[in-house]
Amino acid sequence: MPDFSEQDLHDSLFQGTDLRKSTFRGADLSGARLYAVDLDHVVMRGVSLVDVDIHGEIERLFVNGVDVAPYVNAELDRRHPERAGMRPTDPAGFRAAWDVLERLWDGTVARARRLEPGLLHESVDGEWSFIETLRHLAFATDCWVSRAILGDPRPWHPLGLPWDEMRDTPGVPRDRTARPSLDEALAVRRGRAATVRKLLDALTEQRLDAETEPVPGPGYPPPGRYPVRTCLLCILNEEWEHRLYAERDLAVLEARAATAAG
Repeated sequence: MPDFSEQDLHDSLFQGTDLRKSTFRGADLSGARLYAVDLDHVVMRGVSLVDVDIHGEIERLFVNGVDVAPYVNAELDRRHPERAGMRPTDPAGFRAAWDVLERLWDGTVARARRLEPGLLHESVDGEWSFIETLRHLAFATDCWVSRAILGDPRPWHPLGLPWDEMRDTPGVPRDRTARPSLDEALAVRRGRAATVRKLLDALTEQRLDAETEPVPGPGYPPPGRYPVRTCLLCILNEEWEHRLYAERDLAVLEARAATAAG
């Protein structure tokens, strides 16, 4: 086992690093920032966990012997009454969930339009800009709907934006330098949203309970069979969570604009 005892590694970047089954004893992780990190089956003992912000998929998270995940999910459902609808079980429920998402996103886009166009390309705390968020959602639809469910091996739009940690894949776009206007990004997104709407309008119980057919060639998701239900839930989750991120960051951008104007 490699030994990094008594070494000063502060301000280091660990990207694509395999640290599985590593032991951190007496380590100082204060101020660390973790993005897209797999913490499944992590065990912590004798830790100091103060003023910590965790956002992600949380299940079976035990704090001092108590599984706090149900409390977290219940509180999120209380704060956002529409959230429970993002876990539909039948075709009608999926259509209703998409109706809610379209309505909520219309409000978020209207909020974004009130800002100076340049602000929509600004990052808040290292996160995607508003435009990049729209581009990523178009990419997610290409992945889980156009490729996985509809079987298009190369559905990618040039403005689609994979998550940062995805490995470069032949034929899959990743242009972080592109600066499309809001209307250009929305045009791509609306086309993808129309694809989802068409699929959901025709969705039956039989189709929902089926599996996808493997799609050959490089891309994401990798070739394989996936439950249609899981693919659609992925899209609902992406749309729901990224809108919340966007609303959070728009509030910061609005404050920046107010400060500059004052």
